[in-house]
Amino acid sequence: MPDALLLIAALFSACLGMAWLALAMDVHWKQVCGSAPPSPLVAKLLRGLGFATLLAALLLCLAADTATMAVLVWMMALAVAAVTVAFVLSWRPRLLAVLLLWRRSAAG
Repeated sequence: MPDALLLIAALFSACLGMAWLALAMDVHWKQVCGSAPPSPLVAKLLRGLGFATLLAALLLCLAADTATMAVLVWMMALAVAAVTVAFVLSWRPRLLAVLLLWRRSAAG
């Protein structure tokens, strides 16, 4: 059972990472926020968060399984996460605004 929880956490982490990497792009930022592109600092922060959470997904996969199987599962999780974020961006991009908590606190 703990392995299943680790893999679920890895999939969640991969989705979060892909979403943050997408938000670092001007086009997707405008889709989600409806404003000017993010500042270079915010874009770097989003890319850093995306990279860190994708790395965390890999580490979670490695904790759940052997190295060869973990890398395979991680690659499949990345593919699922990328497609999921693409679907969210094409269907309801504003749902990703939840990941920009600092914007809400600054605006509110």
